[in-house]
Amino acid sequence: MEARLNVFEIPTMTKAFKGIVAAGRATADSSVPAATLELVKIRASQLNGCGFCLDMHTKEAAHAGETSLRLNLIAAWREATVFTEAERAALELTEQLTRIADAAGGVTDEAWANAAKHYDDEELGALVLAIAVINTFNRINVAVQQPAGDYRLGQFG
Repeated sequence: MEARLNVFEIPTMTKAFKGIVAAGRATADSSVPAATLELVKIRASQLNGCGFCLDMHTKEAAHAGETSLRLNLIAAWREATVFTEAERAALELTEQLTRIADAAGGVTDEAWANAAKHYDDEELGALVLAIAVINTFNRINVAVQQPAGDYRLGQFG
């Protein structure tokens, strides 16, 4: 499979990517655990069908010490016993923000209040930003049909 566009050869896209990547890096400086941020990126990518981002973030998470059990159960996080209550709150926020068009009014007050039990305002901001950034990358990669499977650890960073 070949991508419809080589996004790395289009000046407008490479210029925009610098800003999107910078926004994503800001979340890494937050106090939200790195594992939680990877779970969020993986779950949004599952929902959006972005193979490239799934390839990237599952490899990065595994390299950072995430277990294969937890990686394999992200899509079934509600039933899985391997996630903390804070991670569950972040995953629920991810699903609602990613599926914003499916829910009149967007993120429910209940989901927000649950997340706020586990994360302070700075961390909530970081989570919202991380979810928005991964959704942006998902949409670009899905649109251009970016192939998955060849990501190398640290390739973009």
